[in-house]
Parts: sequence; structure tokens; C-alpha cells
Amino acid sequence: MQKIMLLIIQFYRKCISPLKPPTCRFYPTCSAYGMEAIKRFGALKGGWLTIKRIAKCHPFHPGGVDLVPEKEKKEH
Repeated sequence: MQKIMLLIIQFYRKCISPLKPPTCRFYPTCSAYGMEAIKRFGALKGGWLTIKRIAKCHPFHPGGVDLVPEKEKKEH
């Protein structure tokens, strides 16, 4: 599932994004955020983080720097 999600984002970045004007309000872009989140956390949690990020991408949100959270380190 993770590979499929990454392929969908890559398709968007190569085929759809160039057709639109650059309007992303965040750094990194939502697609870069999604790629990193899914690679770091997997399809389920990374996908959820990506959905939450895309939901914030609207004219009423100020945008800015919004990095993928660090993975929590488990203490033994």
C-alpha cells in the first residue's frame, strides 16, 4: 500500500502539478510532505498525516513551515 501511495504522489508531482500555478502555502509542499510522511511512518499513519496537512491547505490558513513530525523514540 505504501508503494502505491508514493506512486500516486509521484504521478501528481510529474503530471498534474506542472499544469497548475505554484500556490502551495507551506514548506515543504504538501506533496513533499506526503512523500516524507509515508516513507517515515508508513501508509496508515503517514497517509493520515498527509490528509491532515492537505485539509489545512486553504486560503484561510496562513501556511508557513510545517515539517513532518519526528518519529517518537521508544525508551526501554
